[in-house]
Amino acid sequence: MAGTEDGTAAGGNGQARLPEAFLEKMKELLGQEYGAFLETYSQERKKGLRLNPLKVTGPSEVQMLVKQFGLWKIPWAEEGYYYDEKARPGKHAWHEAGVFYIQEPSAMAVAEFLEAEPGEKVLDLCAAPGGKTTQIAGKLLGQGLLVSNEIHPARAKILSRNVERMGIANAVVTNEEAGTLADRFPAFFDKIVVDAPCSGEGMFRKDEEARTQWSREHVLMCARRQGGILDLAGTMVRPGGRIVYSTCTFSPEENEGVVNAFLERNPEFYVEQTAAGEAFDAGVPLWVEAGRKELAFTCRIWPHHAQGEGHFAAVLRKAGEERDNRPQKYKKPSYVKDAQIKSLWREFCLDTLSKEGEELFGRKAEERMVRFGEQLYLVPGMMPDFAGLRILRAGLHLGTIKKNRFEPSHGLALYLKKEQVKRWQAWGAESRETAAYMGGETLEAGAEGGNGWTLVLAGGYSIGWAKKVGGILKNHYPKGLRSHDHYRLQGTCER
Repeated sequence: MAGTEDGTAAGGNGQARLPEAFLEKMKELLGQEYGAFLETYSQERKKGLRLNPLKVTGPSEVQMLVKQFGLWKIPWAEEGYYYDEKARPGKHAWHEAGVFYIQEPSAMAVAEFLEAEPGEKVLDLCAAPGGKTTQIAGKLLGQGLLVSNEIHPARAKILSRNVERMGIANAVVTNEEAGTLADRFPAFFDKIVVDAPCSGEGMFRKDEEARTQWSREHVLMCARRQGGILDLAGTMVRPGGRIVYSTCTFSPEENEGVVNAFLERNPEFYVEQTAAGEAFDAGVPLWVEAGRKELAFTCRIWPHHAQGEGHFAAVLRKAGEERDNRPQKYKKPSYVKDAQIKSLWREFCLDTLSKEGEELFGRKAEERMVRFGEQLYLVPGMMPDFAGLRILRAGLHLGTIKKNRFEPSHGLALYLKKEQVKRWQAWGAESRETAAYMGGETLEAGAEGGNGWTLVLAGGYSIGWAKKVGGILKNHYPKGLRSHDHYRLQGTCER
């Protein structure tokens, strides 16, 4: 059953009551494709995850994860895979280790359109909960700068947590209005993603709140807001730079309409045709009256044409010279000068990190440390002064400065690998020891390796710290993450 006269679609996702005015609008827009579109509301949604290239670094690891969760490829996303919901990857220890990010498949297309490259300066302007930010970070491979912004404080905290979980060191998380950032970063970024707040029509299958809030007036309000945000993004991208504008809605007012109006106001921009966009079949004609022909280069993802929810993306290029590779001059943040703090950090490095680890955090790293209260961060080298901005994460969180000692952060553990530390304790990802550790329990360890901070590994991936004292591992897994039922247990102990 595809739908009913009262605007209800039924099927694999249960009853989904759709606004009658929305159905009328879609019928008018889609014409003969309307039936196929409506049928998708009686079908099970496809669910996806992205492997994290900052942690999954070889074909053998990829194949291991494909086998573990029964994955099959999402064609438009380099690291994207569909998964069977029965596999429950979100309940697995590797999810908390940042090995993968669970994300709606269509949403993965946006970062592919951006084509971020290592060494670039990138802004994700409306970034929570972090799907596109973490995907961009994987493209940057730890090189360059990623500023991830979210205006809503609670959502910004979720964004910051996901940046930490995925082991990202070169991202600064901000909680600001777009206008504030535009004043601070004129023509600064090489590339920008504007995944604009929208009416959410493309997510009606999964989001009841979006269905209940929908109205034609809401669509027009969203379009006005989106145009303002996009104009501000236009001032922050350098000449020759790229903006990817995206929504998860079908409304032409919020998609082609917003892009068309932006181009009228900002003639230095044009719509760029990309290989990524050519991977999708538009399926329906454009809907902007008197719109520019170049709008044909924008991209729509339809649930009846692709295995994903509804999405729209447009790649906007700013005319002008390509990136100037000469060093830019800008005011630096206020780095730590306190010799005692540097000494405490150095003592930790000498005691805990291997030679390979120390190479990550040499003297040059010490020159980029900043302090927020008791918290110590390593700021990305390309980040200008951020005084006066609301910062949730100023790069890699190194740890906490306490009386005459340094305590490493959970984020540092998730960033490090086994080869970069002197002491580590490895258990199977589904072992009872890993479950006990994630539940906050104290565990036994062998006497080898000596005492001190010890990196805990779950199935080969770092998941947190413990402090080894006399054969006992004192648990430092964050209390807010602890749960005995956080993921499923199978079989017996694996060492």
